[in-house]
Amino acid sequence: MCGRYVTPGQLDLEREFAVIRPLWQVTASWNVAPTQQVPVVRAGRDGAREGVAMRWGLVPFFAHGVPPKYSTINARVETIESAASYRGPWKRGQRCLLPAAGFYEWHVHDDGRKQAYYIHLADQEVFGLAGLWDRSEAADGTVTESCTIVTMPANELMARIHNGRTRMPAILARDDREAWLAGSPAEAHAALRPYPDGMMVAYRVGARVNSPRNNDPSLVEPLPEPASGPGGRAAP
Repeated sequence: MCGRYVTPGQLDLEREFAVIRPLWQVTASWNVAPTQQVPVVRAGRDGAREGVAMRWGLVPFFAHGVPPKYSTINARVETIESAASYRGPWKRGQRCLLPAAGFYEWHVHDDGRKQAYYIHLADQEVFGLAGLWDRSEAADGTVTESCTIVTMPANELMARIHNGRTRMPAILARDDREAWLAGSPAEAHAALRPYPDGMMVAYRVGARVNSPRNNDPSLVEPLPEPASGPGGRAAP
């Protein structure tokens, strides 16, 4: 799964993702958490890339603006075509990118203690997480646009770090972004594959990231190297 991540500032996002129509106000965040408004890139009706802000945690169109009681921050790649909350956005081609500079996952030790890791990419300073979005209208006419991050089985590195569920977010290669946003369903699905673990960097970070109230650059500062463990400055 993916439950926390880091976003850079607006200008970096607009340059990296060739946003033609910026409809957002974005500030850098080192601890993006569910239910917050997050930056999202999608293809507009004319095909031009839009930068918009959406609620993280998908509210399906049929929910009439009421967030479901179950978690919708992540959509499993295995069920995006069949799950009730996601099959509509998938069929309608409501695919999007959630820009990120990195993300956090937690390793569970044998004694139950959890250790946070920060993961970023060696070949993309700013990257796109594959997502789906939807629009839901309440009885009073209030419209909620919201999104979810697609997840998939973990690669070797992420399986060692995120050992509780062995999942990882669907990270898109630069060359696959257009296929995900505007390609056919088959082309979009082909873009969803585990990112090469050799292109990912992971290291331990402090416990302050556990609270979304903490949000500053120090959250991604590495802890001293452990004698052994699932992650390190380079792929473990």
